[in-house]
Amino acid sequence: MANVSVYNMEGKEVGTIELNDAVFGVTVNEHLVHMAVVQHLANKRQGTQKAKTRSEVSGGGRKPWRQKGTGHARQGSTRAPQWKGGGVVFAPVPRDYSFKLNKKEKRAALKSALTSRVENGKLIVLDELKLDEIKTKKFKAVMDNLKINKALVVLAENDEKVVMSARNLPAVATTQVNQINVYDILKGDTLVLTKDAVTKIEEVFA
Repeated sequence: MANVSVYNMEGKEVGTIELNDAVFGVTVNEHLVHMAVVQHLANKRQGTQKAKTRSEVSGGGRKPWRQKGTGHARQGSTRAPQWKGGGVVFAPVPRDYSFKLNKKEKRAALKSALTSRVENGKLIVLDELKLDEIKTKKFKAVMDNLKINKALVVLAENDEKVVMSARNLPAVATTQVNQINVYDILKGDTLVLTKDAVTKIEEVFA
């Protein structure tokens, strides 16, 4: 089991914590991590792009000239794709881009992402993260004490003061244990967990 230092909000080391290898010490499966990221981004797509086919554009009801004898190629409508103002040949239509990953695959990908953060020294554990008021300046001070710029901060449960204080920092995101995903973990340079969050993650995913 990996031992990781535990820091307080002043950035001082106050102890160590032993991480469960079943969650933070698995063999990293890069393929599943990649699939989890692709799925996350695909599921976020709105899929609302639309263009009109020749049957949907207005006009073109009348045959522009008679079939034979004009010297022109035969034409049935001025809204065919080759005409200016005509419809698009294979027009995109609204669609759902989302796809599913199996539960086991999702869990394995998440464990791989957590393990990669431990292996790369990008995991910081805080003994607690409590603020007495909603104040971005105070939250920024905690990040500065830990020498962190871009990070995902994971809380055991929702803490409005912490979440609201971090909201104005573009490089910092906050989430709860029951909402963590592979994409967010990898997007932040550093993963910050409270001790309570570590305990809860190990309970859920071990």
